[in-house]
Amino acid sequence: MRNLSVVTEFILLGIPHTEGLETMLLVLFLSFYIFTLMGNLLILLAILSSAQLHTPMYFFLCKLSIFDIFFPSVSSPKMLCYLSGNSRATSYAGCASQLFFYHFLGCTECFLYTVMAYDRFVATCHPLRYTIIMSPRACVILAMGTSFFGCIQATFLTTLTFQLPYCGPNKVEYYFCDIPVMLKLACADTSTLEMVGFISVGLMPLSCFLLILTSYSRIICSILQIRSAEGRHHAFSTCSAHLTAILLSFMPVVLIYLQPTPNPWLNATVQILNNLVTPLLNPLIYSLRNKEVKYSLRQVLQPAAFLPGR
Repeated sequence: MRNLSVVTEFILLGIPHTEGLETMLLVLFLSFYIFTLMGNLLILLAILSSAQLHTPMYFFLCKLSIFDIFFPSVSSPKMLCYLSGNSRATSYAGCASQLFFYHFLGCTECFLYTVMAYDRFVATCHPLRYTIIMSPRACVILAMGTSFFGCIQATFLTTLTFQLPYCGPNKVEYYFCDIPVMLKLACADTSTLEMVGFISVGLMPLSCFLLILTSYSRIICSILQIRSAEGRHHAFSTCSAHLTAILLSFMPVVLIYLQPTPNPWLNATVQILNNLVTPLLNPLIYSLRNKEVKYSLRQVLQPAAFLPGR
C-alpha cells in the first residue's frame, strides 16, 4: 500500500520574481513590521491609560490593535528569517499552524469590523439607548463572538486544506503557507475542495461587508439629519476613519481569493500590503482623525507636559 503521508516539511520559495532583492526586501519589510508593532502598541497604551477612552468604541479598537500586532506576526518573522539567509524550511505542523492563525486572525478582524460598524450605528441612530445596548457585558460577548466564529472559520479552512494527502512536491511557491498554494501540492483532485473553499472564503467577508454597508447606510441617513455642521463633521470624521480601515481590509480578500485566474506575483504584492501595510495604517487612520486618541497619545509620549502646574 502506498504511503501518502511522506511530506514532513515544506520549503517556502518566497515572493515570486524577487531573486537578488533579498537584502532590500529585508530592510523594507523589517521597517514596516517594527513600525506596525510600535504603532499598535501606542494605540493600546493610549486607550488603556486614558479613562476617557474606556468606551465600547475604543474597547473594540483595542482588540483590533491587538490583532493587528499578531496578524503580521503569523507570516513576517519566517519571511524575515529566510530573507536574512536562514532556512526556508517549515514543518508540516508549522505550515498548518501558520494557515490556521492567518485565517483565524483575518476572519476575526472581519467580524470585528462588522461589530464596530454596529457600535457606530447604535451610537449614531440610537444615542439615548447606546449605553444600555452596548453595555460592558454586551461588548464582551460581541468581542468573544468575533473570536469564536473566526476560530470556527479558520478550523474549517485548515481542516479542508490539510485533510488532503501531500505525498510528493513540497516546494511552496509563496512566502507563507496559504490555501491556494497548498492545494497545488496535494496528491489528489482538489476541484471540489477549491469550490467549497471559494464559497466559504467569499461568503464570510461578503456577509460581513453587506452588514457593514447596511449599518453605514443608516448612519449616513442619520448624520444628514443633524442640524449642527460641527456635529455632522464630527460624525463623518469618526465614520470615515472606520470606513477607510474596512476598505483596506476587505479589498485584498477580494483580489486574492476571489479572482478567477490567480496571479502569484499580484497575490504576493497585495497580501504583503494586507499583512504589513494595513496593520501599520490602522493606528494612523484612527489616531490622526480622532482628537481624543491624539490627546491621549500626547499624554503617553510626553507625560511631563501634562503634570499639574505645567
